[in-house]
Amino acid sequence: MRIRLAAIVGVLCLALLASGGASASTHVQYGVQDDAWLLYGPEAPAQRIQILQRLGVDLVRLTLRWDMVAPTEPTDPRDPADPAYHWALYDSILECLHAAHISVFISFWGTPDWANGGRGANYVPSDATAIGSFAYAAAVKYPWITRWTVWNEPNVRLFLIPNSPARYVTRLLNPAYRALKSANPRNLVAGGVTSPRKTPSGVSPIAWIRGMRAAHALLDAYAQNPYPVRPGETPSSGGCWRCTEVTMATLPKLITEVKRNFGARTRIWLTEYGYNSKPPSRWLGVSNALQARYVGEAALRAYLAPRVDLLIHFLVRDEPNARRWTSGFYTSRGRVKPSFNAYALPFAQVSRRGARTTVWGQVRPRTGAQPYRLQQWRGRHWRWVGGTRLTTQAGFLRRVVTADRGARLRLWSPRDRRYSVILTVK
Repeated sequence: MRIRLAAIVGVLCLALLASGGASASTHVQYGVQDDAWLLYGPEAPAQRIQILQRLGVDLVRLTLRWDMVAPTEPTDPRDPADPAYHWALYDSILECLHAAHISVFISFWGTPDWANGGRGANYVPSDATAIGSFAYAAAVKYPWITRWTVWNEPNVRLFLIPNSPARYVTRLLNPAYRALKSANPRNLVAGGVTSPRKTPSGVSPIAWIRGMRAAHALLDAYAQNPYPVRPGETPSSGGCWRCTEVTMATLPKLITEVKRNFGARTRIWLTEYGYNSKPPSRWLGVSNALQARYVGEAALRAYLAPRVDLLIHFLVRDEPNARRWTSGFYTSRGRVKPSFNAYALPFAQVSRRGARTTVWGQVRPRTGAQPYRLQQWRGRHWRWVGGTRLTTQAGFLRRVVTADRGARLRLWSPRDRRYSVILTVK
């Protein structure tokens, strides 16, 4: 049994690392989520947009709080102009993102108390039509947004009670799916949005996927938050293949489950991912250098994975409380961390065979072929490796260079006058 499991794992990993394979998600998009910073950050809204542009984000994930937009029950819930709706909190930032040509996808969350018998925002609505009406109104209000997810981590009680996949499908996902498709057939809807593992009172993502299938879930994509959960776990190693958890390290397991339960045409969205950096984290994390390295390795992991359409990094700016999330590109005081350049100019090792090392990267934020150069540390100096070359039209590059284990490389974008983080060949 152990030999068979090892063989299966090996095949799955090789599929992800296949060079130039047709199954790789070469059109993958990279984004961020940081609702608090995006809506209330210390910078002016225009400055927040400029930061996103310097990072080169393709899209932003934003939580649309149903309970905040509709604190009282609308008379005509499918009409976004109903007086009960309060869209003002979201209007300005969504308009700024749209004007800057930064795509947005919305996650619905938060049941109003009038829709669930006076209970908290994490309780399922009593009426299966309520979320559908709100979703329809949101789609009409923001017609340029065509990607949506329904809820966040419903497999844990912190976000949904009861955390039942059947109740999630019948009261939230399917009604929202039908309404969004009715508003605009081009809308794409993701379900699941599951946390990486089972909590003491929750449901594992694997059991959630299978429960959604049994409840006849409607979805275009399955969304997963593949955070690391084990000490020493990297984007490509250290995960548990025999467990019911799903992390970036065990991404092939998610791909297999989604295909088996929802069919080969269902896409995969990786909707939250990141590593806390320590410092400033006081409870969990990796060094700032490791955080930066893992940003590039995660970007490569998503690029190589079949049917993965997007990867969202959480956060942009660390939370002020160092015991909470410190996975941002900035400290809470606004100091840039190494992960900023690692995100804007991702650079990672694909493979090595002897002295032949394959590296991968992307030059953001522009579209179209971009000039770049590689450097290698030799002796006491950085030396250029060949001349200036161009990326693909999507900004990606893949090179084979002569570099043994321990060699140090970095990527240079002449248009941005920016270096990537240093890659040490493994």
